[in-house]
Amino acid sequence: MYAGLRSLLFKLEPETSHDVVMGALAVVAKSRVLSALAGVLAGRVEFAGPVEVMGIDFANPVGLAAGLDKQASAGNALHQFGFGWLEFGTVTPEPQPGNPKPRIFRIPEHQAIINRLGFNSVSLNRFISNLKRMDPKIIKGINIGKNAATPLKDAAQDYLTGLRAVYDHADYVAVNVSSPNTRGLRELQQHPALDALLAALNRQRQQLADNSGRYIPLVVKIAPDLDQAQIDVIAGILRRHKIDGVAATNTTLSRDAIAGHRFASEVGGLSGQPLQTCSTRVTAALYANLQGEIPIIGIGGINSPESALEKFQAGAKLIQLYSGFIYHGPKLIRDILSHINQNQ
Repeated sequence: MYAGLRSLLFKLEPETSHDVVMGALAVVAKSRVLSALAGVLAGRVEFAGPVEVMGIDFANPVGLAAGLDKQASAGNALHQFGFGWLEFGTVTPEPQPGNPKPRIFRIPEHQAIINRLGFNSVSLNRFISNLKRMDPKIIKGINIGKNAATPLKDAAQDYLTGLRAVYDHADYVAVNVSSPNTRGLRELQQHPALDALLAALNRQRQQLADNSGRYIPLVVKIAPDLDQAQIDVIAGILRRHKIDGVAATNTTLSRDAIAGHRFASEVGGLSGQPLQTCSTRVTAALYANLQGEIPIIGIGGINSPESALEKFQAGAKLIQLYSGFIYHGPKLIRDILSHINQNQ
């Protein structure tokens, strides 16, 4: 069923297709009956017990990565497809349109996507309004970033604004310092910028926890385009600030896996199957350094139970889907969970 739907959607320009699907899911999400029907049609698989990570009981270890539902408008429907949790955003303090179109390019031969969306965001106020309409039982990760117009020297203020705004609505907050589509953003992964940012976020988080009585975990999302020395430095900073989790990884700037393709020269982050090897390398390198002290969320190139297993074997406690979900639909979630259930 999904294959036929995908065939129709792939006849549309990629961002148009995305907007059509997310618009339809946003409508479905407003109705409990329609959302439940979406779950029945998806044929979701029950997972044998929750997975406890960062003090959170995830229904299963397969989540939706940030970037698909940037505005948190379709959570009730997406949850019914079988995800153990959903990550929304990236959201920025002020609304912004993102980069000029066209900015999404499909590469079906490699089950890949290049995007340079650039944190197109409806702003925190509307984003939170959407969150408030969502089923409170859904585990929600909120991915925060900075506005493109905010200078890097002031970036921490955007992240602090985001943390304060989403704190009461999140089960965890992901700090996106690794998108390749906001100029200079990846410089925030470097020491001492990352050290200073996480120190500021931790101080703010402690104040919020003291005021609310709720401790919300912080997750840092990093890039795949890091060498061993950079990974070790980041791991040390995460450990020093007692960060609760690390998401590995965002999209890649490398084009080695699609060299010669007509879209290989397009600017933006590459996701999907070509990302599998380098994202797993980063996951394994992080795990070797952290030794389970900080849990890892594995992301990148997961399009089968076997590629999901590779992430777990590299040290990930949880995994997230994006491009694989676009190409394979809810069946990919079912297949991964069935494989885990059979091999536990």
